[in-house]
Amino acid sequence: MNTEVTFASLALADPILRAIGEAGYTTPTPIQAQAIPQVLAGRDLLAAAQTGTGKTAGFTLPLLHILSQTHAHPHPPGRPRCLILTPTRELAAQVEESVKTYGKHLPLTSLVMFGGVNINPQISALKKRVDILVATPGRLLDHIGQRTLDLSGVEILVLDEADRMLDMGFIRDIRKVLALLPKKRQNLLFSATFSDEIRELTKGLLHDPATVEVAPRNTTAERVEQAVYMVGQKQKRELLAHLIKEKQWFQALVFTRTKHGANKLAEYLTKHDIPASAIHGNKSQAARTRALAQFKDGSLPVLVATDIAARGLDIDQLPQVVNFELPNVAEDYVHRIGRTGRAGAAGHAISLVDSSEVNLLTGIERLIKRRIERAVAEDFVPSAGSEAAHDADHQREPMPRRGGGGRQGRPQAASSSPRSTERPAGGGRSGAQGKPAARVGQGPRGEVDGNRAPRQNGPREVDGNRAPQSRGDVDGNRNAPSRHAEVDGNRAPANRRPEGSGAGQGQNRRPAPRAALFSAKSGGGR
Repeated sequence: MNTEVTFASLALADPILRAIGEAGYTTPTPIQAQAIPQVLAGRDLLAAAQTGTGKTAGFTLPLLHILSQTHAHPHPPGRPRCLILTPTRELAAQVEESVKTYGKHLPLTSLVMFGGVNINPQISALKKRVDILVATPGRLLDHIGQRTLDLSGVEILVLDEADRMLDMGFIRDIRKVLALLPKKRQNLLFSATFSDEIRELTKGLLHDPATVEVAPRNTTAERVEQAVYMVGQKQKRELLAHLIKEKQWFQALVFTRTKHGANKLAEYLTKHDIPASAIHGNKSQAARTRALAQFKDGSLPVLVATDIAARGLDIDQLPQVVNFELPNVAEDYVHRIGRTGRAGAAGHAISLVDSSEVNLLTGIERLIKRRIERAVAEDFVPSAGSEAAHDADHQREPMPRRGGGGRQGRPQAASSSPRSTERPAGGGRSGAQGKPAARVGQGPRGEVDGNRAPRQNGPREVDGNRAPQSRGDVDGNRNAPSRHAEVDGNRAPANRRPEGSGAGQGQNRRPAPRAALFSAKSGGGR
C-alpha cells in the first residue's frame, strides 16, 4: 500500500494544487508535510528545519488556502489579513514571489515592502486591497508612523527567520508590531533552529503551538562535501581563481567578511577573466537584485557576498560555496554552506583558512561535531607578486566610520554560544520566475539605504532595517558583545521552494543542464 504524502493529499484548494503542479512539484518536503496540516487546522506553529528544506512553502501554501476560503468578507484598502515579517529585503522579495507563484489562480492580492526603495509606490499600493503583506520591520514601522497601514485586520502572523531577527536586534520592533495586532489571530514562527531566545519569545506569542522540527540543531547538509585549504591570506585570491578555472566551476557563491573585501575580490576575479559581482549592504537594491538575477540564471558565474546572502538565497542546484574568509560566528558557517546541497543534489563547500582563522575553524568543527577534510592544491604555485598586490589593496581599504560598529574584518574568537539559522527553502524553484525589480529612490526624512536615518540616541538602521542595539555586528557576522550598531548590516537574503522557487522539492524537478564557464578539460571536475 502506497502511503506517500502528496500535495493533493494535504487537502489544499484546487487552484493552489494547480499552481504547484504547474511549477513541477507533487511531493512535499518533510517540513511541508508536517507543517501544512497543522496550519490548516488553525493551530499556532513553531517550526524549525535546516536551510534548503522548504520552510517557506510550509507556511505560504496553507495560508493561501485559509485566506481563499473566506475571501468574500469585506476587506478595506491598506488593511492586510496576513502579515509576514522577514529580516532582510531579499528574503521579503522572495517570499512574496512565492505567494504570487502559488496564489496566481486565487483572487488574493499581495504586497512586499522594505527599505532601499522609494516609499511612495508602497503608499500608493496600500490605497488598494492587500490580502498578504510581506515586510521588513523597519519599513513596516515607517508606514505605521505615517498612518498608511492598518494592522487591525491581521488574521495570520508569520515570523520568518525569527532567530535571525532576534540576532539582528529586531526584538523591540517585533514587540511594537505585536502590540498593534488583534489578540485573536493565528501565529506561525519559522526558524532554522530553536534557540533559547526563540523559545522565550514563543511564551508570549504562541498559544498551545504545534512543534515541528525535522533536523537536529546546527547540522550541515548531509550531501555537502566540505574541505579546507590552509593558505596564507595573501595567496587566497590567487588560489580561488586557480580553483575556479582548474575545477571549471560554473556557479560559485563566495563569502567574505567585509564589504570592501567583497568588492576587491570581485574586481580581482573579473580582471582575471572570471566574471564576478559583489553584493552587500552598501549596494543599492537595484544592483543587488540585478546581480542575484544574473547569478541565478547562470550568466554570472561568481557572486561574492558578505553574510547578507547567508540566509534566504534559494538557488536551484547551487554546486559550490566558498568561504573566502571564515565567519566570526560558527553557526554562520552552517548557514553559508546551506546554500548548496539542496533538493537532494550534491554540493561542495570549501574554506580558505589562514593561520589567524584556526581558532574559528576549531569552533566550527566543534559545532558540527566533525573534522573537515584538509585539501591541498598540488598544482597551485603563487605568483611572485601576489603579496605586493594584496598589500596594495589592503592599504586602500577604507577606515570604518566612527560610531558605525567597530573594526571590520578582524576574526574574533569562536563564539561559545552558537546559534544556527538558515532560510527556508519553501518548495519552489530558485527565483527564476519573477525577479523582483526594485526601484531605487529616496524615502522620507533622510532615509539610510531606504530606511529611516539613524537617530542620535536610538538604534541605527542598516540595509533596510534597524540594527541591533546591544550586539554589534561586523559585516553581518555577530561579533563579541559591543555597544555599537551593526556594520555592513548584512542581513541575509532570501530563499525558497514551493516557496517561490525552490529548493525543497527538488525530488520532483530536474534542472536544465548548464554549460561550464570554461572549456572542458580532461580530469577537471566540479
